[in-house]
Amino acid sequence: MLLSITFAATLGIVFFHQTLISSVLLPQYISWAEETDMQGRQIGKPLDTKHLAIAKEIGIQSPEKVRIVYVDEVPFPHDNFALKTLGEALGFVGEGIINNAQVFGYSIYVRHGFELTTPKLAHELVHVLQIERSSLQAMVTQHFSDLAEYGYNNSPLEVEAFKANEMYKDR
Repeated sequence: MLLSITFAATLGIVFFHQTLISSVLLPQYISWAEETDMQGRQIGKPLDTKHLAIAKEIGIQSPEKVRIVYVDEVPFPHDNFALKTLGEALGFVGEGIINNAQVFGYSIYVRHGFELTTPKLAHELVHVLQIERSSLQAMVTQHFSDLAEYGYNNSPLEVEAFKANEMYKDR
């Protein structure tokens, strides 16, 4: 009997947390990420000729829209306590965590001091492609779910992007 009650309570907590994340937190993060992309497209630098060719090779349909934005810190909605807590739980932010680059739609935010080599840019361009194939909303939703289930290195979206690191390592 105690085991059944514990199991039911655990299921209830898990369901509540999943519902809270998917119905409250994800829409807030997605809205913030869309705004961050719009800002990045206005202030970022377009890809040069060499990198436009790589973006086309990777399969991006609109590589001319891609922008690189150099910042002191890759943006995250730190002022939203719930999103900050979620970001810490998923390893996006927190003590000792330095985010070097992140894609928001067609905007690639890169931390000053991070060398965006061709393989690293190719990795980020794969994330642009992933968003282009579906949507920013779908990708964020999948990425958050994958991070919770697989961790960063084994997340299917990251595994696909890591292949680009290898493919472009000698360029």
